[in-house]
Amino acid sequence: APGRIDAGLGRANGSPASDRALGTDRRVENPDEDHEERIRAVVNHLYDTFPEEHPYADLSVPGSGAEPPVPWVLGSSPSSAAIAGALGARFCFAAFIRPGLAERAFETYREQFEPTEIGDGPEVPYGMVAVNAVAAETDAAAARRRAPAEATFKRMQRGVVGAIPSIAELGGTPEPTPATLDPGEWPRAISGSPETVSGLLEQLADRVGADEVMIQHAVPDHGDALDSHALLAEAVGLERRETAGVEPEDVEPEGVESESV
Repeated sequence: APGRIDAGLGRANGSPASDRALGTDRRVENPDEDHEERIRAVVNHLYDTFPEEHPYADLSVPGSGAEPPVPWVLGSSPSSAAIAGALGARFCFAAFIRPGLAERAFETYREQFEPTEIGDGPEVPYGMVAVNAVAAETDAAAARRRAPAEATFKRMQRGVVGAIPSIAELGGTPEPTPATLDPGEWPRAISGSPETVSGLLEQLADRVGADEVMIQHAVPDHGDALDSHALLAEAVGLERRETAGVEPEDVEPEGVESESV
């Protein structure tokens, strides 16, 4: 995303090893108790906006001289959405984690939204939905690319976290994602041809009124991942480019960000 740097601020640290290293505990009784204050502190550091009497007011974060990154609150629940609203920040919902809460989370975000001057916040609610999505030339081929994501979800249900699994572990290729989703249906991962994926992303974004879509994926092969991104660019109406020897940022469509696993 040339010329754009976002600061995504969420509660999860990643692996249990990260929790141990940072001395955090995910199973605390009130996980949101100080989450808002921690986000506010990071934004104050980035924008040098601590009150003069604050103990951190004399500290500065080294930077390049360019504008500071735009802060987003990341979350997968209505409680994170409420924090984003209270802070007047942009909100990104991780629909690839808990898709069933997406609509309620965005409703909460808009209900709680209060404009703020901290961190160059928007004047009105501004949201992004992160979707696990892959594309291929046909719906069937795309479903095969989606298989590792499905297998990863099954591993996580068993409490196993690690390398991306193979299709064999899933027991076969999953069914293609239908071009039209039923009301309330929100898969953890979607796939399809450019035409199918374009329609699916539009359906999901419209449900929550998202201004932007971020693409997350679990494609083990780097070449396949680049091809998927190029097809996704085509799906949202941007020119497709050959991916051989092309860096990922050169095939990202504007308004659709990507995050590889």
